[in-house]
Amino acid sequence: MEAFTRLDAKAAPLPLANIDTDQIIPKQFLKTVERKGLAKGLFYEYRTDAEGRENPDFVLNQPAYKGAGVLITGDNFGCGSSREHAPWALMDFGIKCVISTSFADIFYNNCFQNGLLPVVLKAEQVQQLMDEARGGNHVTSIDLEAQTVTSPSGAVFTFEIDPQRKQKMLQGLDAIGETLQAAPSIDLYEQKRALDRPWLERA
Repeated sequence: MEAFTRLDAKAAPLPLANIDTDQIIPKQFLKTVERKGLAKGLFYEYRTDAEGRENPDFVLNQPAYKGAGVLITGDNFGCGSSREHAPWALMDFGIKCVISTSFADIFYNNCFQNGLLPVVLKAEQVQQLMDEARGGNHVTSIDLEAQTVTSPSGAVFTFEIDPQRKQKMLQGLDAIGETLQAAPSIDLYEQKRALDRPWLERA
């Protein structure tokens, strides 16, 4: 997993509440376990019309927000099913941070396991970021070490994050990476077990 330390990127406003995981990545795109290639399905019903043509009115299709790395959205983002493809699709599209007033629990947990930073701010702060993102300067900065979000105008907002999750994000550690940190202890245990119970090694 790629470490997250600081992000300076365009922010795209998506002022919709209760966006569920089926809206983030519809079910027809869940036929793969690969994390690459899912960007084409991200917000598919918003980004395309009935014929599959690009919808120019959707924010992520607009030239000003091409290459956005931050998504600012409404309450309860990521509700619905537990599909891990949702953070995969966002990251494959280039989104590395989602800012909202609240997230669904399973989606929130999945974000940390995949290197996507979910940031919770107060409603008035999220609204200010959305308003500024609609202006000419869309660049928003997220500093995970300092736990701050800096708006295009320079307004600074602080956010809370679990200390253990923060350290894992800073180090780029998912569940597997965290386990591998204990590899020497695991190897030592297996060596001792082989000496104490050699019959287990014969299988």
